[in-house]
Amino acid sequence: MLENTALYSLYEMQQASVTPLRIFANASKQITSSPFSPWSYTGVGRTLMAGFELIERVTKKYGKPEFGLTSTVIDGKEIEVTDEVVAEKTFCQLRHFKRKGVKDGPKLLIVAPMSGHHATLLRGTVEGLLPHADVYITDWIDGKEVPFYLGNFNLDDYISYLIEFLQFLGPDTHTMAVCQPAVPLYAAVAIMSEDKNPCTPSSMTLMGGPIDTRKAPTQVNQLATERPLEWFETHVISRVPMNYPGFMRRVYPGFLQLTGFMTMNLDRHVGEHLKLFNHLIEGDGESAEAHRKFYDEYLSVADLPAEFYLQTIEKVFQKQLLPRGKFNYADRIVNPGAINKTGILCVEGERDDISGIGQTKAALKISTGLSDSKKRYHLQKGVGHYGIFNGRKYREFIVPVIMEHIKKNAR
Repeated sequence: MLENTALYSLYEMQQASVTPLRIFANASKQITSSPFSPWSYTGVGRTLMAGFELIERVTKKYGKPEFGLTSTVIDGKEIEVTDEVVAEKTFCQLRHFKRKGVKDGPKLLIVAPMSGHHATLLRGTVEGLLPHADVYITDWIDGKEVPFYLGNFNLDDYISYLIEFLQFLGPDTHTMAVCQPAVPLYAAVAIMSEDKNPCTPSSMTLMGGPIDTRKAPTQVNQLATERPLEWFETHVISRVPMNYPGFMRRVYPGFLQLTGFMTMNLDRHVGEHLKLFNHLIEGDGESAEAHRKFYDEYLSVADLPAEFYLQTIEKVFQKQLLPRGKFNYADRIVNPGAINKTGILCVEGERDDISGIGQTKAALKISTGLSDSKKRYHLQKGVGHYGIFNGRKYREFIVPVIMEHIKKNAR
């Protein structure tokens, strides 16, 4: 088997080897699509152009996108939005989407997943909530961009960051965790509740999160449990190569996570790229651009610090420590029963193939100290994992439920 120190370097070599092909494809695409070229007005020319674009896209490395949210609409008026970093830690920036001239609205901290994609994957999530709330988001920093000498980052650090951010934002803050951070956010709220911290959030919304992966296990859950933890450390953890600031840091490379997600739904992804090919030939620029925007985001990945990744595999997916009452943080057991004031909303998707139905809802059952009046569950019909926090059904059906939950639990 490959040495873990060689895995990342081999990937970089492979990327470098296709650079000439990508440059050729880009130049050829420009020639065949130029309005000054007679080729661009023929079926053969459009076919060649479409083929060259596909070659360019599948050989390209995608950098971190921008949020690009500059405005929102409130009561029919367009309001300017500025994106600013208001707090910064070694592995995370806390971003605030400030709405010009708008001072009311509940404070909402969105905890983005650290699971291979950038926080910008939640652009649509933020956009749907901006008309209704004062939105902040955790923007996790790519592991390969953090210098090795700045130390490690583990699951305890993740929880500590959330507690610090909530204390920074102050009392009567509302929280939302999308997918992976459901467990660390829940743990942070339980710790703050037990400590009677005045900044304990007023509400918590958990969306498609792995609270208890014993419920309706998916392919993702099975992959995490069919091998021992040592296998993951040996086979998927690698050292960052020397051409990045994080040289020598141990990480779970984002390209491995992306490969796993793509493989799970390979037929669908191949089909989507064939659709792009046809859209380009037909001159359907709007559909082609929608494809580009989605895959520019989806194919942009970040590396996870090895300590955080391995602890998440062990504690969340292999041992399910939180629902078993054995999850620990900083040498203390997290007590779900300590949550007695923070209202909890659990949102799941009918077709979710990442977090099965019941995995998120389990948070309501283990919150034994919380009255039923402060618990709510919403199952969204007709959506998969991505549709829980993005798209039309998210905006039309899920956002109103979230805002109603926030309003009900405001202090």
